[in-house]
Amino acid sequence: MKHLSNLLNITHPIVQAPMLGITTPAMVAAVSNAGALGSLPVGGLSPERTRELIRATKSLTNRPFAVNLFAHEPAPEINKAEIELMQDFLAGICAEYSIPYQRQDADAFKFYYYEDLIDVLLEENIPIVSVTFGQLKPDVISALKQNNVKLIGTATGVAEAKILAQSGVDAITVQGIEAGGHRGSFLPESDLPQVGLFSLLPQVAGEVDLPLLAAGGIYDARTVKAAFALGTAGVQVGSIFIIADESAASEAYKQAVLNSTDTSTALTRAFSGKWARGIQNEFMQRMQASGLPIPYYTIQNQLMSSIRAHAQKHNIKDFIALWAGQSAGKSVRASTHQIITALINML
Repeated sequence: MKHLSNLLNITHPIVQAPMLGITTPAMVAAVSNAGALGSLPVGGLSPERTRELIRATKSLTNRPFAVNLFAHEPAPEINKAEIELMQDFLAGICAEYSIPYQRQDADAFKFYYYEDLIDVLLEENIPIVSVTFGQLKPDVISALKQNNVKLIGTATGVAEAKILAQSGVDAITVQGIEAGGHRGSFLPESDLPQVGLFSLLPQVAGEVDLPLLAAGGIYDARTVKAAFALGTAGVQVGSIFIIADESAASEAYKQAVLNSTDTSTALTRAFSGKWARGIQNEFMQRMQASGLPIPYYTIQNQLMSSIRAHAQKHNIKDFIALWAGQSAGKSVRASTHQIITALINML
């Protein structure tokens, strides 16, 4: 516990999970100001937007915070026939619900990758970088290390943890299947690990000699203490912040989280093309029933972007990606400061 706190220059070994579309600079700053580690997600954003969010966070805290990158590989191919089938489906279901939908030209897709953001992180002197969906290239790791940046990888299985340890990361987030949002998996999709945190954590601890962060289903003193008993050096928590005052989640999203139970969530590729855990809604069910092939991330994510934005703005919960973990229903409405302080007091 002490080693992790010293490594990350924090007082308390708690990390707020980076949740794109939910996490705000105010949330990140509140966590860091409490002595824990806030995490700012920028995966897929432009360099300009990334710099803007970093500076907004800096204006609210002088404490360390992490910036989270997506290290996924580009989609293996653009299958235009598959994309057209998906757009036919999306246009039809949007018409049913009076949601505006404009077809997109696959040739005009523009995606940003983590390599586009490294210069911004270095120029802004970001002290900690966490990585989801894979590992950074050796030259990028070298550049970050030369600037004393600490690296946190994400593993959903023992094999991934061992790969990350060999790549040169300083710590590893061990993400159990209970966790909300995208799976951090990066080995072939056919081998998607579906291991619970309390089975996975001691197995990784037995194979990897690095500080670990336990993620998935952690929300109170019992789950925190259990994670430490199984070998973690710290915990990463996300779902309990979805309904925080500083969260960017819509009111419909927050209500869905509050009303959720242990069986409300499921894994889906419907919203983004990558496996993620969210509260089941109409769109998830209709997509599954369609039997259509879902384009890879980031293509499906791009096709869904305008639908998700409209649903978020107008509180249409059946078309919002309601990312949440299996314990999300235990969340309590409060400010980020109150939530993180309560968790700190449980240590």
